[in-house]
Amino acid sequence: MPAPSTPTSAWRAVCARQDLVAGSGVVAMVDGQQIALFYLPDVDGAPLYAIENRDPKSGANVIGRGLIGHLGGELVVASPLYKQHFRLTDGQCVQYPEQKLRTWRARFNGDTVELA
Repeated sequence: MPAPSTPTSAWRAVCARQDLVAGSGVVAMVDGQQIALFYLPDVDGAPLYAIENRDPKSGANVIGRGLIGHLGGELVVASPLYKQHFRLTDGQCVQYPEQKLRTWRARFNGDTVELA
């Protein structure tokens, strides 16, 4: 399901492009919430993803350290602890449907990373 249209004023700067690591995750603290940011410059269309950093199975903030890959044609991040896979597009766990991570829309505005 596509994300609803977000007014420009709802976008919030969270870090600079230079803070990101291509092909990997970094974590930003936004309003007390840890958000894992994945910059994937080789992905067509949407090279930037933002997903909740807290693993729902362990409760540990580790998703930003997970490995990125493809599973069943979907772009996923594997939790470093229990290895369950979460789709970067919507946060849904592939193996356990009851597990889901919150996601945010992410974009570059010049050299600034913004979330909505």
